[in-house]
Amino acid sequence: MGWRIGVDIGGAFTDFYAINPDTGETVWVKGETTPKEPSKGVIETIKKSKMDLSKAEALIHGQTLVINSVVTRSGAKVGLITTYGYRDSLELQRANRRDMYNFRYRKPEPFVPRYLRLEVNERIKSDGEVLKKLNPEELKKIVEKFKKEGVESICISFLNSYANPKHEIEAGKLVRELTNGEIPITLGHEITREWGEYERTNTAVLNAFVKPKMYNYLSTLEREISKMGFNGSFFAMLSNGGMAPFEFVKEYPIYSIESGPVAGVIGAIALGELLNEKNIIALDGGSTTTKASLVEDLTPKIHSEYYVGRDKFNPGYPVKVPVVDIEEVGNGGTSIAWIDEVGNLRVGPKAMGADPGPACYGKGGDEPTVTDAYVVNGLINPNYLLGGEMKIYRELAVKVIKEKIARYFDISVEEAAEGIVKLANENAANAIRIISVQKGYDPREFTLIAHGGSGPMFAPFIAEDLEIRKIIIPAIHPGVFSAWGMLLSDIRHDVISTNIVRLDWSDAAERINNTYNELERKLLDIYEKEGFKEQEVIVSRYADMRYKGQEHTVKVPIPSGEIKENKLDEIKDRFHAYHERAYSFKLLDSPVEIVNFHVTGIVKARRVTIQEKKSNNTSAKDAIKEERKIFLNGEFQVLPVMDRDKLPIGTTIDGPMIIEDPTSTVLVLQSQKMQVDKYGNIIIVRKEVKE
Repeated sequence: MGWRIGVDIGGAFTDFYAINPDTGETVWVKGETTPKEPSKGVIETIKKSKMDLSKAEALIHGQTLVINSVVTRSGAKVGLITTYGYRDSLELQRANRRDMYNFRYRKPEPFVPRYLRLEVNERIKSDGEVLKKLNPEELKKIVEKFKKEGVESICISFLNSYANPKHEIEAGKLVRELTNGEIPITLGHEITREWGEYERTNTAVLNAFVKPKMYNYLSTLEREISKMGFNGSFFAMLSNGGMAPFEFVKEYPIYSIESGPVAGVIGAIALGELLNEKNIIALDGGSTTTKASLVEDLTPKIHSEYYVGRDKFNPGYPVKVPVVDIEEVGNGGTSIAWIDEVGNLRVGPKAMGADPGPACYGKGGDEPTVTDAYVVNGLINPNYLLGGEMKIYRELAVKVIKEKIARYFDISVEEAAEGIVKLANENAANAIRIISVQKGYDPREFTLIAHGGSGPMFAPFIAEDLEIRKIIIPAIHPGVFSAWGMLLSDIRHDVISTNIVRLDWSDAAERINNTYNELERKLLDIYEKEGFKEQEVIVSRYADMRYKGQEHTVKVPIPSGEIKENKLDEIKDRFHAYHERAYSFKLLDSPVEIVNFHVTGIVKARRVTIQEKKSNNTSAKDAIKEERKIFLNGEFQVLPVMDRDKLPIGTTIDGPMIIEDPTSTVLVLQSQKMQVDKYGNIIIVRKEVKE
C-alpha cells in the first residue's frame, strides 16, 4: 500500500499532509492559496512537498471553491426549467422573515433571473400520479432560447419530482440530446428527494451554478497531478464528513459546499476517541473564518437544512444536502479591523485573505488585521511564521494599526492591537456559544480541541470566558490538522426521501420497510458504479420524525433489518426521547409520523493513527527559545517562549508562556497550566483543576 495525501485549501494557505500507513512516515507543507486560480496554489503546494507521487495510493481534497463561488456569486449563467406556475418560487421563497421589523428588508436575490426561469406545462401529483404528461415541443423552444441567451448550465426542477421523477428524467434526456451534451444539466431529484419546492429548486440551481467551474477545477487537478506521476485515486471531501470520487463531485458539487471545514471535525473526533474524550467542541481558527462544531458522544450532528449567508437578519439560501453541523463566523487571522459608523472598533467579517494578506506580509496589504495585532504585541514571532519560511515585517503592522485604529481612539499602538485581539477572541467565543449554549448544551461539559493557524491563540481566552475545563492542541501540527483529518474520512453517501408515514397506520411497518429497501438499493447502486462491493458498505438508517401537525422534525436512528409491528413502539419511544432532548417536552398522546427517510452508506477507508512519541532526554529548560516582551491584559510582560518540538513528553508547566509551532502559536495564560501527553498533544487546564 502507498502514501495517502490530504490537501486542504484555506483562505490564505493551502495545506498538504501525507502519511505512509505502513511505515508511519509523514510529510507536510503549507503553501499560499491563489484565490484567482485555486488549482495553481494546490499544484504549487504539492510540488513544494517534493513527494514521489508515484508511491501514493490516494489523494483526498477539501476545497472552498463551491461556497466561495456561491457567496461571491461568481458561477455560471443558469437557465431553469420548471413546472408551469412555479417559475417564481425562487422569488417568493418563504414568508417566515427573520428581520420582521425592518421596513427596508429585501428577500435574497435569486441566482436565476426571471427571464431565464421558463416553464413547461407538466404536472405530477404529490402522491406520484402523473396528472399531465410532459410536452417535448415546449422543451425544444426553451432550449433554443437558452442557447441564444448564452446559458452555461441548465437546471430542471419540477414540482413533486421528489415523489415521482419520471418527467425530470424524460426532460433531462431530451435536453441532453438537444444540446449535444455540451451544456451541463442538473436534475433536481438527483440532488434531493425531500419535499419543499423552493428549497429543492434552490439546491438544484446552486448545483448548476457551480457545476461548470467545479468540473473544470477538478479536471485540471486530475490532469496536472497525474502528470506529476500520481496513479492513485482522487477523492473529494463532502459536507457530510465523508468523501467521494472526483467524478461524483464533478456531477454534484453542491454536496461539497462545506468540504474543507468538516475535515477538521473528523480529525477532532478521531483525537477525542484516542484520548477517551466523548464530548468535544472542535474549534478551527483559520485565516478568514473561525469554525466550531459540537460533537456529543463522538457522533457528529448531520442535518440536511443548511443555509448559505443566513444570520439573524437574513434568511440566506437553503441547501438541502447533508452537512455536518458547523457554525462559521467571519473571524480569522487575516480578518480586517475597522471602525464602524458610530465609532466602534469591529473585527471581520471581511478579510485580506492570501492576496494581498495582512500588512505585515509585505505584499501590499493596507488594512489592519488580527495577525498584524498579534505581531505588534509580540504574540507571534516575526521570524518564525511557517517555521521562519515566511518573512514578516513588524514595522508595517505597527504603521497600519497606528494610522487606522490607534490614532482614531488616541491610544497606543499596543492598546489598539489588544483591542483587536480581544474582539477576535469574542467573535470566536460567540461561535461556540451558538453551537452550545443556544442549543441547550453546557460548554463546561465539553473538551475544546483547537486547531488551525489562529485556533490555539483563541482557545485559552475562550476557555477562560466560557469556563471550559480542558483544551487540547493536537500533536499533529494545528495548521495542517484539517488536511490530516481528510486521511481519516470514510467514503460516504446519503440518500434521503420524503414519504409521510404515521406510525399508528395499520400498514406503517410495510410502508417503512418498502421505503428503506428502495433507498438502500439506490445507495448500493451508487457504490456499485464507483467500484465497491455490497459487502463493503456499512448501511445506517435514520428518520426525520415529528408529532402530527408540527413543522419541525427530529432526526432519529432507526434499527436495521425488517421492521416488525413490535418495533414501531420502540421507534416511537426513541423519538419521544430525542424530541424531549431537543425541545424540552414530549407529547405521549400525540400521533407520531416519519417525514423523511434517510439512509447512509459508509465504506471504511484505511485509517491512520497518532503514534506515541518516544521520550527524549531533554528538559523543559532546553525548550526555552527566548524571553519575549509582550503586551497582554493592558500591560507589558516578559514571557518564556518555548519550542514545541523540544518539549519533553510528560512535561507540566504553569503559565503564562508562549509555545511556538511551525504552523501556529499556542498561548498559555497566567491562570492555566499545560502538559505534554504521551502522543505529543498539549493539554491546557486551569491551575486549580486536578487531572
